[in-house]
Amino acid sequence: QVQLVESGGGLVQPGGSLRLSCAASGSIFNMMAWYRQTPGNQRELVAGATIRGHTNYADSVKGRFIISRDDAKKTVYLQMNSLRPEDTAVYYCNAGPGGAWRGRYWGQGTQVTVSS
Repeated sequence: QVQLVESGGGLVQPGGSLRLSCAASGSIFNMMAWYRQTPGNQRELVAGATIRGHTNYADSVKGRFIISRDDAKKTVYLQMNSLRPEDTAVYYCNAGPGGAWRGRYWGQGTQVTVSS
C-alpha cells in the first residue's frame, strides 16, 4: 500500500523559510509534487518534479520555492523561501506513476502558517 508521509510544516514569520519533506513507501514515482489548499478553495499545484528532472512551478512561487527529489530515499522536498502570508495553507504531497502533474496518491497534509 502506498503511503506518502509529509513533515516540516509549522509557523514562520513573513520572509522566513521552511522545508517540507515527503517520504514515499513502495515504488519510486515518476512524478512527485506539492499542492496546497486554503479553506473554500481547490487544491492548487505548487511545484512538481519528474524522475527525469522536469519541474513545474506555480507562477506565485517561482523564484522563491525549490522542489527537489532524492530517489534513493523516495523523498521529495519543497524548500520555501521568502514566505508570504498568502502562502499560508495546508500543503499536500502528491505522487503518481504517469506524466500528469496530478497523481493518484496523496499525503495527509501539513499546515504551513506565515504570520508575524
